[in-house]
Amino acid sequence: MTEADVLPFTRPDLDEATIAGVVEVLRSGWLTTGPWNAKFEQVLSEFFGGRTVRAFNSGTVTMEVALRMLGVGPGDEVITTPLSWVATANVVLAVGARPVFVDIDPVTRNFDTSAIEAAITPRTKVILPVHLAGLPCDLDAIGALATRYKLRVLEDAAQAIGSTWRGRRVGSFGDFASFSFHPNKNVTSLEGGCLVLPADADPQLAERLRLQGVRRTGLDGMDVDVVGGKANLTDVAARVGWGQMQRLDGFNRRRTELAKAYFAVLDAMKLAERGVQLPVRDFTDSNWHMFQIVLPSGVSRAAVMQALKDRGIGTGVHHPPIHLFTLYRKLGFKPGDFPHAERVGAGILTLPLFPAMRDGDIGRVCGALDAVLREFGV
Repeated sequence: MTEADVLPFTRPDLDEATIAGVVEVLRSGWLTTGPWNAKFEQVLSEFFGGRTVRAFNSGTVTMEVALRMLGVGPGDEVITTPLSWVATANVVLAVGARPVFVDIDPVTRNFDTSAIEAAITPRTKVILPVHLAGLPCDLDAIGALATRYKLRVLEDAAQAIGSTWRGRRVGSFGDFASFSFHPNKNVTSLEGGCLVLPADADPQLAERLRLQGVRRTGLDGMDVDVVGGKANLTDVAARVGWGQMQRLDGFNRRRTELAKAYFAVLDAMKLAERGVQLPVRDFTDSNWHMFQIVLPSGVSRAAVMQALKDRGIGTGVHHPPIHLFTLYRKLGFKPGDFPHAERVGAGILTLPLFPAMRDGDIGRVCGALDAVLREFGV
């Protein structure tokens, strides 16, 4: 089997115009943050309904910056989900605060909004929901709780660009929202991310936290009044992201078509009746960042992944439960704390889904999956 025969679980789609645009940026001599960064932020602002947006070199750092802007630090608590990429909780630790996990809804796999209120304490400062695989959390319920308890909301929308909640784009309303442009996301800037700011946030503070706390005045004036990092986005990356934003609607339409095709084949295979959990069939709000199944208990996910790999099918795991990592066990978390997240995290499997997939690829993946599961008695 050659590399060309392997179907990865995802693959970025860069068109020739974007590639040519990158060459132009390289030839311009302006490689770091510059005019293309401004253009990228402008198109993002337009996409999010005119809200203020600042671009960064990762989605992770945008969450840390938002927490710092909100003054979150030692002694504070941030409520979030244990089923996410570990960055969601790591940024809370990075500012000296403590993540407080609530278990997930086993159907949506997002955190259980009905469990949030019981986790609120006088130390709670922020609710940090994660729109897993692009399926939005209940933003109405979260917003109502935030208002009632005078809390802030920081959406980890890393996987949710183009997703909607009741007709409104995620990120176009609400409080802070963080997006990722990693190569496996619906839009990529090679590496990168953006932070959508609420009206009461200071975009200049976000810029200073993005670049060493520097404040410039005139041609030679410089001051530093906060501890900033080095998280600015290069113009090369911004040019890629700008080109991707022109194609986002088409990308997401294709992802939805592929998700519907998956359901059609997997339903015919009666996969749900065989103990395999399929994702929520949301063709209105989700951007279908990923198509994830959950294998039955007792089935070795690693063995299934290897068997699919042997057939040229790439898969992924998104995500292991955060609270079971060694770092978080040292904080006192343990197995059994969040049983739904642990069950889903142990069996979740990401199947290939990206816009350049051909219609026939769905049948290939499902046929291989069916054969493999039967080998394991499913």
